[in-house]
Amino acid sequence: MEIVPIIILTMVFGILGLAIGYFIRKNLAEGKLNRAEELATKIIIDAERDAENNKRNLLLEAKEEIHKMRDVATREVNVRREELQKMETRLLSKEDLLDKKGLSLERKEEQIQNLKDSILEKEKSAEDLLLARTTELERVSSLTQDEAKQLLLAELEGSLIQESALMIRENEQKVKDESRKIAQNVIVHAIQRIAADQVAESTVSVVNLPNDEMKGRIIGREGRNIRAIESLTGVDLIIDDTPEAVVLSSFDPIRREIARLTLERLVQDGRIHPTRIEDTIEKSRQEVEQVIKESGEQAAYDAGVHGLHPELIKYLGRLKYRTSYGQNVLKHSVEVSQIAGLLADEIGIDSKLARRAGLLHDIGKSIDHEVEGPHVDIGVDLARKYKEPEAVINGIEAHHGDVEFTSLESVLVQAADAISAARPGARRETIESYIKRLEQLEEIANSFDGVEKSYAVQAGREVRIIVKPEVISEAEVVTTARKVVKEIEAQLDFPGQIKVNVVRETRAIDYAK
Repeated sequence: MEIVPIIILTMVFGILGLAIGYFIRKNLAEGKLNRAEELATKIIIDAERDAENNKRNLLLEAKEEIHKMRDVATREVNVRREELQKMETRLLSKEDLLDKKGLSLERKEEQIQNLKDSILEKEKSAEDLLLARTTELERVSSLTQDEAKQLLLAELEGSLIQESALMIRENEQKVKDESRKIAQNVIVHAIQRIAADQVAESTVSVVNLPNDEMKGRIIGREGRNIRAIESLTGVDLIIDDTPEAVVLSSFDPIRREIARLTLERLVQDGRIHPTRIEDTIEKSRQEVEQVIKESGEQAAYDAGVHGLHPELIKYLGRLKYRTSYGQNVLKHSVEVSQIAGLLADEIGIDSKLARRAGLLHDIGKSIDHEVEGPHVDIGVDLARKYKEPEAVINGIEAHHGDVEFTSLESVLVQAADAISAARPGARRETIESYIKRLEQLEEIANSFDGVEKSYAVQAGREVRIIVKPEVISEAEVVTTARKVVKEIEAQLDFPGQIKVNVVRETRAIDYAK
């Protein structure tokens, strides 16, 4: 029984403890809550106070900034106002000046008008006086004004024509004499500096044999060796009764040179059969190509021309095996280049351009056996293909006088070409063919109606034609010259160019007694 009260007391005390703890915790929580509320209220008050302070500071800063901007704007307005005032002052002064000038111009206009009226009056009086004098002169001379004018003009025209003809003739003769002296000095000086050996090139390739038995070995069994050589080289072998010699014939000098080297090596080696022939031809072709390249480079070096395209150098080297009237075309091209350069130095123009055009002027002859057309057109196409200057292209195109010259360098190339071809020994030609060409020139000229006499002069480079003035008029002289030129071009083969000089002369002979 004693245990129950104890348990009850324990439970009562436990409930009391719990109630007391609850109240204690509640009081503590309420105290913390109150303190938190006080702290929050304090923070809010501090924040509001700080915000108010910041607001006041920002307002103060904004007001200061507004004051500063207002001061700057005020100063700018003042500056603009001062500038406007100055401009207004200048405009006013200019307006005053213009007003003064306007008044001055008005006064001048009045003076000019008065002067004009005075001049008109004087002109009227002068016209009246002139009319009166003219009337009086007509009455005295019994001629009208137009008749007197025509008579005076006729007399003046006659005297002026005579005087002008004399002056023109004197000046022309003077210019011709001076030009001839200058040209002779320049050309002689250039030729002396470029003096070269006489040319004696041969267009026939002959291979010497050690004995006539070698001819049989070259022909081979049933002609297989000679057929192999001819088919691989494109060259005809002429084996005739000429002792110890074989003649090579081909329109292409490169092929002829390859065949010559091949045949010489085969003869020297002694082993002649189709396989050996093929190998030897290939080696000879490579050697000729190397010689062509080296010859082109050497020619460009000798001429003083740099920067040529490698393909142009090869085409230039091919001219080593090309001849024209016995003159080696490569040597001729180098000579023309040097003469053109010397002439250009003498007269003070671009000598480098003249040398370049002179070196390339006959470049078309390197492939004129392979490409259709005259060598001039072929050379122009090659120069354009490899981007040569227009002056060089014109020098190639005009060196035979087919087109107009566009530069002085082109003129010098034509002159240098004629000098190189015409100097003694430059081109080989028999006396019979030379005389025959001169006779043909005169025959062609004499075949035209109205021709009195004709003379082939300057070694056949000029034909001088005397025509009958009563048959051929002044206007027909030009057409006659052109007809003779066309006929010469159609009937004759000639190096360079031929000048056709038609002379029509009327002579009046009288005797003073």
